[in-house]
Amino acid sequence: MTRLLTIGYGAVCYVVFLAAFLYAIGFVGNIVVPRSIDHGIDASFVEALVVNVLLLGAFAVQHNVMARPGFKRWWTQLVPKTIERSTYVLLASLALFLLNWQWRTMPAVIWDVTWMLGRTGLWILFGLGWATVLLSTFMINHFDLFGLRQVYLAWREKPYTDLEFRTSMYYRVVRHPIMLGFIIAFWATPTMTAGHLLFAAATTAYILIAIQLEEHDLNAALGDRYRDYRSRVPMLILGLHHRGGHTAPDTTSRPIGA
Repeated sequence: MTRLLTIGYGAVCYVVFLAAFLYAIGFVGNIVVPRSIDHGIDASFVEALVVNVLLLGAFAVQHNVMARPGFKRWWTQLVPKTIERSTYVLLASLALFLLNWQWRTMPAVIWDVTWMLGRTGLWILFGLGWATVLLSTFMINHFDLFGLRQVYLAWREKPYTDLEFRTSMYYRVVRHPIMLGFIIAFWATPTMTAGHLLFAAATTAYILIAIQLEEHDLNAALGDRYRDYRSRVPMLILGLHHRGGHTAPDTTSRPIGA
């Protein structure tokens, strides 16, 4: 029964994540969903600014604090390790839903591309950004990243093992393709409103901070293996990376971009 509950819980958390991910695409792109980045709750500029910043801050704190190794060591004293990742995914998805639900509209237009070819190009970039995010998760291990592998191993009564340290496909070009995909998706819009600009700027700032924290953890966990990778591959932009370093072999450890 415990094993069934564990794998059932992991499956529910994953379904919630999928719903949050799909809604986020509609939210940022103003597509289909009832509340979006430019069609949220009506409010004065000051109220919208304060509430939206608080929502973005709450998501950033939850998303970042729970990802840190120190928090995980404490957290897994309260929740089983088998569902730690699924619980993280669930809470992150709920925080995202809260942001989507309570977002205040800030309709002032910053730019509006009227050239049809330009608008089409930006929509293509928008789609490519989200596709990059999703595809990049499969280049490490999508099912481990979102907790399904952990609960599956628990159901099979097998111990969890770390994934192989590898740099496949996009990860040979940039170190953080998931984050790059998000940045592209958030900024690629033919009509940029004040609310969209706030969202894009705040999330980009958060991403840049989160990358530094993650790389600190990866350096501590992988040592020279990650430092060598970091010296050869740029963080987000082609051509911008550290020079030097020394070569180290790939070995088993945590996945890049986790």
